[in-house]
Amino acid sequence: MTTTPQAAPPRHDAKVIKALQRFAVSISVLNILGYTVLGFEQAWLWPFVALATGYTTEIVLEAIGARAEGRAPRYAGRGRKGLVEFLLPAHITSLAVNMLTYVNDRIWVMIFGVVVAVATKWVLRSPLKGRMRHYMNPSNFGIAVILMLFPWASIAPPYHFTEYLHGPGDWVLPAIIITLGTLLNAKLTGRMWLITAWLVGFALQAVVRGLLLGTAIPSALGMMTGTAFVLFTNYMVTDPGTSPSKRSSQIVFGAGVAAMYGLLTAVGIAYGIFFATALVCLIRGGYLWGLHHLDKRRADANGASAAPAPRPAEGLTVLPTAAPAPASALTAAPPPPPALAPAGAPAPAATAVLAVPAPADACAAGTCQHGKCASMRAAREKKEVSV
Repeated sequence: MTTTPQAAPPRHDAKVIKALQRFAVSISVLNILGYTVLGFEQAWLWPFVALATGYTTEIVLEAIGARAEGRAPRYAGRGRKGLVEFLLPAHITSLAVNMLTYVNDRIWVMIFGVVVAVATKWVLRSPLKGRMRHYMNPSNFGIAVILMLFPWASIAPPYHFTEYLHGPGDWVLPAIIITLGTLLNAKLTGRMWLITAWLVGFALQAVVRGLLLGTAIPSALGMMTGTAFVLFTNYMVTDPGTSPSKRSSQIVFGAGVAAMYGLLTAVGIAYGIFFATALVCLIRGGYLWGLHHLDKRRADANGASAAPAPRPAEGLTVLPTAAPAPASALTAAPPPPPALAPAGAPAPAATAVLAVPAPADACAAGTCQHGKCASMRAAREKKEVSV
């Protein structure tokens, strides 16, 4: 008899789905403007290839995961709307990896980055609130892997977003991104504390590097005015799936990314913003695993201390051990026989009794090996002989 797997619940709650929809619409509009107005340098076919790669990877891995877990795939059972909502993260990740990296004409490197970015959600996971959740920012991780494995690759050049904008137009696009991103994160993702900590931490690390290492502070702070930095701040580091939701944790996370960026930049590592985010996400994943093992150890300890005492076998009654009887009681009369039941009365049910005999008094019986007892026995025997 075969059983049909129950339909799996949606991956995200309604509020997160709404935020993902806004993310997806924003990045789609930006790509359309990028290839028609702003001056994106990748081939116009590449975003479609990236989307096809991301969708395929997400669906295949979800089918494998659903089969292994004995449930229905999350993209099935809720019609077209359920499929679209399921593919929203892959949509955002695919367009972001293609938009923010520049790999010349080697499209296979971009495809590789998209596969890595989407697949990391199934590989790098940690327990959180009773379920396994991915802790590595997918888009950021895919870009970081490309930059690490292919040294000739780079991120999108600074003029990538404003090549055909002049005068006030250079400020219009960042202003629109900041406004929409702030509304999105304030009302839906709730990551404004993270953004604030990230911005304050970034400014502080620029000043510290200027005071300690002689870095030009205005140049270090100037990075905050770029369109790429604005996109990263509002749409990448605030990823609701891989950033904490608690206020204090958000502050630690945002400040940690800024501090890690300052450290990597100080030692001469390029593209430190992506590597810093990946390292902080990795640290957070290890921290979540540590909490999980600590809670499991505490639960095991509490379970061992609360274990019930062993019970006797059913049908047996354990009698308590009687105290040693004095010597005069050793010759006590036997107990009276049980009273006979009247004729025709049913016999009482037999109950097995496990009697635990009391230990014999070796001193009174004269079988002990004590020196004092042996002397007393010898004196008594001598007295009886003399009499």
